[in-house]
Amino acid sequence: MKSLQFSDQLEQLDIDKIYQFLSNDSSWAQDIPRSVVETSLRNSVCIGGYLDDEQVAFCRIITDHATFANLVDVIVWPQYRGLGIARQLMQAVMAHDSVRHVRRFTLATADAHGLYEKFGFQPLDQPQSFMQIYRPDIYQAQ
Repeated sequence: MKSLQFSDQLEQLDIDKIYQFLSNDSSWAQDIPRSVVETSLRNSVCIGGYLDDEQVAFCRIITDHATFANLVDVIVWPQYRGLGIARQLMQAVMAHDSVRHVRRFTLATADAHGLYEKFGFQPLDQPQSFMQIYRPDIYQAQ
């Protein structure tokens, strides 16, 4: 495999590719409007993974850079899965200045628990103390 590079520079992101995946192929953001994707990118720490000039991985970190962070939209495009890219992406995430000293770092996953556990993520100690407003069909309603 060629050398994998990671960057948090927004201008490097392939926004079309990210939008297409989220709106068409993800299980969590079906039909998300492009304007919402663009706003979310501008207001998050975004890390892209690149082989040469092609984006092969992506994630967003929603954080205040001091006390709290939430990892979302973790993507390794299907043709690049199974090559260890997700592990390397997570190494880049955990080394990023925006999260190195936060007290709480959260994420939600349907099927990648094993990956995230390798980086210290664990089930909530007190899930009864967490609450949410969850609108899974919000993009279809717009």
